[in-house]
Amino acid sequence: MSTNPFASSQPAITPLPKAQEVRELLENLVGRNIELLTGGPMVDPAGPGGAVVAEFVSDSFALNALVVMDVPAAAHISAALALIPAAVSAEAAQQGELTDLFLEATHEVCNVISALFNKEGAPHLRLGTVHPPQTELPNDISSWVMAYVARLDLELEVTGYGQGNLSILVL
Repeated sequence: MSTNPFASSQPAITPLPKAQEVRELLENLVGRNIELLTGGPMVDPAGPGGAVVAEFVSDSFALNALVVMDVPAAAHISAALALIPAAVSAEAAQQGELTDLFLEATHEVCNVISALFNKEGAPHLRLGTVHPPQTELPNDISSWVMAYVARLDLELEVTGYGQGNLSILVL
């Protein structure tokens, strides 16, 4: 058995995506301009209205990343993807409730977001469980969502729809 003297003894880590990568991916997905501001608030699923929490797991089912979207962000991004009228999206955001159609589209958005984590040399991640807003999170998930780990907290605006907040965490 030969060993590579240049191989790292450190395990591969999942990279934190750059804000520009997030913007470009979402714009390509929904076909609309998306404005992003870094330094947004950490999205708290226990806060008013709750949040969608998506788990990203490795091939060995290890939790490696989370995406947390407040209800307005989930409503506006998923509405733009599913061609739901902006007025319906605004109502969902204001009421803090996502119908099954919004949740299905949000699941697809999260599935596409997994591409941000799959870089050369990093572990392959795939979308795991997507937790709807206002549902109790498992302890191993809830302990991470507000943690000070490698994270990108963004304010976003989907042109023609509205604003929301998105947090991406790498564990």
